[in-house]
Amino acid sequence: MSRRKFIKTLGAASLTIPLLGFSSQENRDEEIKSIIKPPALKPGDTIGITCPATAVWQMETINKFFDKLKAEGFKLKIGKTITEKYGYFAGTDEVRVKELNDFIVDKEVQAIFCAKGGYGCARLLDMINYDSVRNNPKAIMGFSDITALLLGINKKAGLVTFHGPVGNSGLNDFTWNSVKSVLIKREESFYENPDKVTINKGKAKGILIGGNLSVLTSIIGSDYLSSFDKKILFLEDAEEEPYSIDRMLTQLRLGGFLKNISGIIFGKCAKCVAEEPDKAFTYEEMIVQNIKPLGIPAFYNASFGHVENKSTLPIGIMAEMDADKGTIQLLESAVS
Repeated sequence: MSRRKFIKTLGAASLTIPLLGFSSQENRDEEIKSIIKPPALKPGDTIGITCPATAVWQMETINKFFDKLKAEGFKLKIGKTITEKYGYFAGTDEVRVKELNDFIVDKEVQAIFCAKGGYGCARLLDMINYDSVRNNPKAIMGFSDITALLLGINKKAGLVTFHGPVGNSGLNDFTWNSVKSVLIKREESFYENPDKVTINKGKAKGILIGGNLSVLTSIIGSDYLSSFDKKILFLEDAEEEPYSIDRMLTQLRLGGFLKNISGIIFGKCAKCVAEEPDKAFTYEEMIVQNIKPLGIPAFYNASFGHVENKSTLPIGIMAEMDADKGTIQLLESAVS
């Protein structure tokens, strides 16, 4: 079953949220004041591998992911959720969140990578031990549905999290070099997007926040999403009709979430094609129609998310974007 089918109804349901009084984040956010950076990874460290969302049905790509990490000198502690099946989940909510909470406090584990996205992470947000996260900081990485964990943990624990590859998305040289730059070398990474399309010119500085658009909008109205004010928002998606992209961006706008952001970066929307193209806009047109009126620096076609070459973007770190050049420059290291 495709990711799109899992979350198709969530976007429609979340459209009612602004009617409940969450039209502005300013009145409901209690931001963690002290941001925590996890320790940098080094060869010999142990990486915990968990599957907090959809079950794994095919191991070939994930095994190659494991082999790459081992070849780079890392040890792996593979959770039982990699083989668990409970409907379309990798085990019950209780099993999945217990494994995540156990990895968080496990002194042998220095980082937590996810095997797969899909759907299911939002179901765990109210069962994560955020005090343990804050007391045991370690790099937590993934994308797609993992967005819910990245945003929730960043909001509730103040930990910098990482929008990067998962096991079944592979680790080519481009993707691994980006992971290495951010998590191992402690570099103030520079991201250049040669295929960029500028929506509004200019530069902007701000804390990076974002992830998968569908997943992000599904947790609007909860206590697991930080304010976007004065931040650089990055978004991406896959397998969504252009009208769905329009609907979700409109929801963010009507809810006041785009009112005070510094800049916006949209990735490439993989397989986001209308069923009847001659009767529809393209997803690119939907992005421009929603973002251009904001008048802030913005570009799209950035290389992160559901694309072959994935940049690893830290959530919670100060960066500068240049919409004219299609670049992102971290202004500090994302790990300690």
